[in-house]
Amino acid sequence: MKRPLRVAVIGAGSMGRNHARVYNELEGVELVGVADPHLAAARSVARRYKVSYYDQYDDMLDEAEPDLLSVATPTSTHRNIALACMQRGVHVLVEKPIAATVAEGEELVAAADQHGVLLTVGHIERFNPAVRALRARLDTGALGKVFQITARRLGPFPPRITDVGVVVDLATHDLDIMRFLLGDDVERVQAVVTQRLHAAHEDMVTALLHFKGQTLGVLDINWLTPTKVRELTLTGERGMFQVNYLSQELTFYENQSAAGGWDTLSVLMGVSEGNATRLSVERREPLMVELDAFVHAVREGGAPPVPPRDALASLALATAILRAGHTGEVVRPGLALES
Repeated sequence: MKRPLRVAVIGAGSMGRNHARVYNELEGVELVGVADPHLAAARSVARRYKVSYYDQYDDMLDEAEPDLLSVATPTSTHRNIALACMQRGVHVLVEKPIAATVAEGEELVAAADQHGVLLTVGHIERFNPAVRALRARLDTGALGKVFQITARRLGPFPPRITDVGVVVDLATHDLDIMRFLLGDDVERVQAVVTQRLHAAHEDMVTALLHFKGQTLGVLDINWLTPTKVRELTLTGERGMFQVNYLSQELTFYENQSAAGGWDTLSVLMGVSEGNATRLSVERREPLMVELDAFVHAVREGGAPPVPPRDALASLALATAILRAGHTGEVVRPGLALES
């Protein structure tokens, strides 16, 4: 019988607390430590699960000797922490975005290769059951050609975010999901970004993404809406899919004019309203699915659940959106990566 993998968490904020909770519930792992420079926060989490706590992650690496861990700290710290962990042979899941800059992210990818460890990134929406069900249907051609993919990610400002704006914090979710679902790269970006209430960073973005395969992507994202909205829609030849991330619901709205079969789509006669179908989705906590996949990949020597180069592509797109928003230019991201 294989011994449990020793797992730890760096960062005891809201996301780090959730990582610790899920690891504590997973089979085949043993939570052995929590680290945070705010010792009281680390102590609070560690006492709940009866594990050791530290204010310095280096001490935790030396004493607890984890096999794998999660980095759930501010974006600006990802590079240094993840590098230190991988240099000691520890497998790492770093919360999205992978790093503060593409150059720093490239360093992390190179370090994982150099030290022979698994590096993955916490793009959690990939593990939402509704998204996974949608991906499976798209892979069978259920929508035909995709004309447009639209993401709405709205809500109030989270006080825990201080070092990045809404583009890097939120838009990276949807940029990753768009590439994940379409299997395509963006060739140019247009955007408007504004700063209404946030003291240091943009808090609203509207962006157009022109994919190489001619699909148009639309982002509507802000920290200014007093209710949380997490929606994704894909419009194509056969109709429209709609995902509600929060309720894990997937709905298909049929284009009746395309109902005659796949062959008729070569001469699509128009668009007309057809049936709306709520598709069956087995609900699970996305973080549980994600961390279980991470543990399985470490134990079995598999591929990263989210390839770090996919995370780099999302960060490059976020950077392009910021540049387009600040300059008013059409920007080419310049980083096309395979999934």
